[in-house]
Amino acid sequence: MIKTIQLPLKSAQRLMVASQKLTGPAFKPVQIIEHLGYVQIDTISVVERAHHHVFWSRNHKYNPADLTKLVESRDVFEYWSHAASYLPMKDYRYSLPPKKEFQKRENSWFPKDLKMMKQVLTRIRKEGPLRSKDFEMTKQGKSGWWDWKPAKKALERLFLEGKLEITRRDGFQKVYDLPENVIPSSVDTTLPSETDYARYLIQRTLQHHGLATASEIAYMRKARTKTTVLTTLNEMVAADEISKVSVAGVEQPYFALKQSLENIPRVGSKIHILSPFDNLIIQRKKLITFFDFDYKIECYVPAPKRKYGYFTLPVLQGSRFVARIDCKADRINQRLIVQSMHYEKNVDQRLLQKKMESKLLSFAKFNGCNTLEFNTN
Repeated sequence: MIKTIQLPLKSAQRLMVASQKLTGPAFKPVQIIEHLGYVQIDTISVVERAHHHVFWSRNHKYNPADLTKLVESRDVFEYWSHAASYLPMKDYRYSLPPKKEFQKRENSWFPKDLKMMKQVLTRIRKEGPLRSKDFEMTKQGKSGWWDWKPAKKALERLFLEGKLEITRRDGFQKVYDLPENVIPSSVDTTLPSETDYARYLIQRTLQHHGLATASEIAYMRKARTKTTVLTTLNEMVAADEISKVSVAGVEQPYFALKQSLENIPRVGSKIHILSPFDNLIIQRKKLITFFDFDYKIECYVPAPKRKYGYFTLPVLQGSRFVARIDCKADRINQRLIVQSMHYEKNVDQRLLQKKMESKLLSFAKFNGCNTLEFNTN
């Protein structure tokens, strides 16, 4: 009979925070991304972009140039996780199943324009790495997502199919090249079996989330993959590779790596100012279930309807969310402007004030600012 591990809520919280590498010693950037499995790329720059912020939250000596080095050394590559992301190069072969699946799609945001795709590939083979703006505009129309020029759509289609890779970014502009010029010859490029791919999804998710359900592990995957994940989960539980977990006060059963339950570390009282796209934050329902933290990004909400601010950042102390801060980096004047600060219920802000100001000064420095300005009411 398969045993279900009973876990107190506090222990579950600690496991999730520790699994995110938000406690313990600072890790090198390559260690961070190889543990997390991905770091989401985001365009919003009201404070330092999410892909840099996630690294900094786990190592305060991190500098954005460190990510450039990871790209140049081919320790990471770009592809889609649940969103556009940097992923560890050692996991490259596991990007192949979704690429193969995308090749079968006739309809998407990026239509299969075979003629244009052939022209784009021919130019890159002849000329080397190119950006979308290196292709002439061939369609008139208003600017916007649905009016992307055909060449740009073809570039993205080829990238999602795995026929092009992003070799680097100039500013924030993607530079596309052939896979053989981007992926090192030492990297395994064999297509994993469905079971191997399912095991990868399971192990990666449990490694950096600590706890997860089958649906969370197979999020945004095709129906066949979801079925394989569930079957593989049951096989791994039966083989005593992973454990089924029941968390006090949580109805739904979860899964965890067996070794992660053996010695759940303490997380202390360290404060983290996190990105809205941090790996810990991205599963919103989980934040409510385990941390009683109801969070949403309000930059997509009309200004009059915002409750906390345009781009509020969750603040974690130990394994408890204690506040949300809306910040803006005024890089010209080197000021980090704190536009609002809201403490969570049952939090004594007087006890946290000095620690918060110290953390904000550190965050300001990361954002290229040397002073704090509070515009809170």
